[in-house]
Amino acid sequence: MRPRLVVLPALAALVATQALVVAGPAAQADPDVTVTVNTRAGLEVVHEAAIGVNHAIWDTHLGSDAVADLLKDAGVKAMRYPGGSYSDIYHWEDHTAPGGYVAPNTDFDTFMGGVRRAGGQPIVTANYGTGTPEEAAAWVRYANVEKGYGVEYWEIGNENYGNGHYGSGWEADEHPDKSPAYYATLVRDYATAMKAVDPTIKVGAVLTTPGEWPDGITAAGDAGSWNEVVLSIAGPVVDFGIIHWYPSGDTAAQVLTKTDRVVDQIALVREQSRRLAGKDLGIALTEVNTSYGRNTQPGALFAADAYATMLGQGVFTVDWWNVHNGIGQVREIAGHPDYDDYGLLSSGNCTSDGAVCQPALNTPFAPYHAISMVSRFARPGDQLVTAAASDPLVRAHAARRPDGGLAVMLVNQDPEASKTVDLRLSGYTAAAGATVLTFANGDTGISTTTGSASSATLPPYSITTLVLKPKSAAPLPAAPARPVAGAVTDRTAALSWPAPPAGVKYEVHRVVGANTQQWGETTGTGFTAANLTPGTEYTVNLVARDDAGRVSWSSPPLTFATRTPAASSCAVTYREASNWGNGFVADLEITNTGTRPLAGWTLTYTWPTTWQQVSSGWNATWSQSGDQVTVTNTAALAPGASTTAGFVGGYQGPNARPLKYFLNGTLCTTR
Repeated sequence: MRPRLVVLPALAALVATQALVVAGPAAQADPDVTVTVNTRAGLEVVHEAAIGVNHAIWDTHLGSDAVADLLKDAGVKAMRYPGGSYSDIYHWEDHTAPGGYVAPNTDFDTFMGGVRRAGGQPIVTANYGTGTPEEAAAWVRYANVEKGYGVEYWEIGNENYGNGHYGSGWEADEHPDKSPAYYATLVRDYATAMKAVDPTIKVGAVLTTPGEWPDGITAAGDAGSWNEVVLSIAGPVVDFGIIHWYPSGDTAAQVLTKTDRVVDQIALVREQSRRLAGKDLGIALTEVNTSYGRNTQPGALFAADAYATMLGQGVFTVDWWNVHNGIGQVREIAGHPDYDDYGLLSSGNCTSDGAVCQPALNTPFAPYHAISMVSRFARPGDQLVTAAASDPLVRAHAARRPDGGLAVMLVNQDPEASKTVDLRLSGYTAAAGATVLTFANGDTGISTTTGSASSATLPPYSITTLVLKPKSAAPLPAAPARPVAGAVTDRTAALSWPAPPAGVKYEVHRVVGANTQQWGETTGTGFTAANLTPGTEYTVNLVARDDAGRVSWSSPPLTFATRTPAASSCAVTYREASNWGNGFVADLEITNTGTRPLAGWTLTYTWPTTWQQVSSGWNATWSQSGDQVTVTNTAALAPGASTTAGFVGGYQGPNARPLKYFLNGTLCTTR
């Protein structure tokens, strides 16, 4: 899906590169930006493998002490091997990759030496394309039984949907059948063989990322899209799903706004897992990078925002592609030379004509410092909580710490203006003063100063983290577990949880943007939410309050959607007929389930996202204003009769279905 420049076997002589200096007037701060942090609106807890990177066997410096130490300094805790598409041609026992270049001193033991020196853990990709379940099981035996490496996470293949089955092929696959059904069936064999050696390992299957090619496409002969087939067959036997994400864009603004899609991406993967695999699979983003400013500040801003957003949604590892990669198209971005290098660290090489060279080997690029900032902001065991800014160019994230601290990371995406932030905390009282970490455009490291706990000035194109301490150090009640939704109707939802400790009551809070509404409180094990709006998504958290009035951390969130009415005078069925990755054809079957004939009808619905649209339609008149679609027809619709109207739609992100439809103003039953 993207070019993979490899580190040359023999590096060109290193040539110092002069930094470009841009002179101009001092940046002026905009009017105040309000950032609201709501600790009652908890997100997910940071996993020990959260901050990750990719290694590759064609990288001569894989596992070196210098690289391991740099990754340790950046707080990297997960390292993936043997390197993207090379995974599907790599044979670990003889350390060969037929058709590819294997650098010296990049074998599995060397890789593990670097992982251990860095204090991280490995993520290993077993060879699906040209390997066998037996080869993978032997690798597990060597790693965990013979060597005692304790490798927990094992992927089966890399981007195997790129084997040509959907018309584009870059991934090696020697199997006679390239379909998702064949992949999923063989994944079951891999998982069975590997877990027979070590039952404690976790096995992952390759999925497509919602809204990214070839997600949603059903190829000839398949029972559904890649995810539908793989999760139906392999989902019950694997432990996590693997997604990759390389958001496209030709400008910083185009790329930086793509993180708005993350919540829907992850929500769709979770929905697919529950529906098709019958369980909540872990989600691993084992490759991510940007298409603009890979070595300069736009890449850093994207990395910080993407990592924090993914972790807040419960992705257990986010792994940058990759440590070293090599020089590409050189140009100036954000006032500094950008080498179009996917690597976090300089490879120290030059363009083919020798005209431009990178800085010295292992010099960190801007995204390295962004990842370092994220590791200082959100550490394993911390819980992300909801944060929002009044200015769309300021991205806000917050994390509670077990020691009582609260970290707030603010990403200023404005290349020209500073931002003055007014920080408002809900559910948390901070002591005066804060530790302030800053990485601004052109910096070569993160600076640390002291500042206010209630305000900050963000330099243009910068990442700033405020680390706050609580005003009171009194112990808090234990945080409740995630609530569970039982019976959900169009108007009610029955929520339940384990019994709270003696002297503690649980408060039920609904999240509304960066704010919360308290629905109720109880010392019992459940709560029925009533008077809900049909066809609406709700997110709720629990917090514990003890007899002394002390309030716990928030529970992890529960998100559920109310149903549409079971009985209505109309019903609508949505069917997708075809999909080609960024467009689709769908039909709406509209049924008059009432007792009165309709002389004509108007159907309205709202898209769940801003990037979905109707391009054209038939059997009715179709129009769209903003995210609302209107479908009209003057034909009569008798009681019990149905009609079908179809349309061509487009999308530029996760293609979620509408939750509800109104016919002549009446909410219909969604079938």
